[in-house]
Amino acid sequence: MATGGPNKISQWVDPADKSGEFKRSISTFRERISTTEGAKYAPAKDRYHLYVSYACPWGWHFASADNHEPGDNVTPDPLHPTFTHLREMYFQAEPNYKGRFTVPVLFDKKTATIVNNESSEIIRMMYTEFDALLPEKYQKVVLLPKELERSIDEMNEWVYNDINNGVYKSGFATVQEAYEKAAKQLFHSLDRIESHLTSSVSRGPYLFGERLTEADIRLYTTIVRFDVVYVQHFKCNMRDIRSGYPALHRWLRHLYWKEDKAFRSTTNFYHIKNHYTKSHPQINPHGVTPVGPVPDILPMEEEVKAVEAAVSAVRSSK
Repeated sequence: MATGGPNKISQWVDPADKSGEFKRSISTFRERISTTEGAKYAPAKDRYHLYVSYACPWGWHFASADNHEPGDNVTPDPLHPTFTHLREMYFQAEPNYKGRFTVPVLFDKKTATIVNNESSEIIRMMYTEFDALLPEKYQKVVLLPKELERSIDEMNEWVYNDINNGVYKSGFATVQEAYEKAAKQLFHSLDRIESHLTSSVSRGPYLFGERLTEADIRLYTTIVRFDVVYVQHFKCNMRDIRSGYPALHRWLRHLYWKEDKAFRSTTNFYHIKNHYTKSHPQINPHGVTPVGPVPDILPMEEEVKAVEAAVSAVRSSK
């Protein structure tokens, strides 16, 4: 199986790159849906189709709950019933495409082409450009409030480089030095998030106080996968979330258990665990999926036994 380029899909690091560092390619399709008059891609009901994945942290941003979802990694494409792979859509849009075949993919049914495949841009289109077509209660959802825009953009930048992409830099590194560099930076930035959540800056259950923002959504995609996949599969094992980061663990569980419709109902641990462990033969050649951790995520008021014992000891000493 190959990408649209010269390397195999399992070659996440170019064999010719002696640094051994994973370097994510830049998304190719970067058009925008816009309400601007005369825009090539204008918001319209039933014009666009969004391809996502429950397993992929980038594609999850846009997943919605579906009680009839069968539990496999692929469902039939209603727009292209003869297509069997995502790559066919990429080649339909660009016959000479040379990159990787990734989700999310924002597809325009009117022109039969890909509008955009960059998650950070699609997410903002979704919650700004379609407001006129939404019920009033959804128009009022503001994930990028003006007074927080600069702070959110700044956080998004280092969270993406060090955490969202940092787990991949650790997991796909092909030399020890590249792995250690990425892993140390990853945990430094997790420490930074922990400090942020325990500071007066947060003041609430979310990263920026009492309102859910885009920053929470973008960080959640990695943190909810951390203990179940990244600790073992990508060797991100300096600490796990449930026993090493109490504030971050509390933040994660609040989103999962308290914001059920947006987070819990769209988080599919079966997809997450099986996708990673069965699609990276260079890391897990036999495709064996670990059974743990159990449970995938702890209940809101429950801690791992070691944490419970430590908390109990501290209380007893007072």
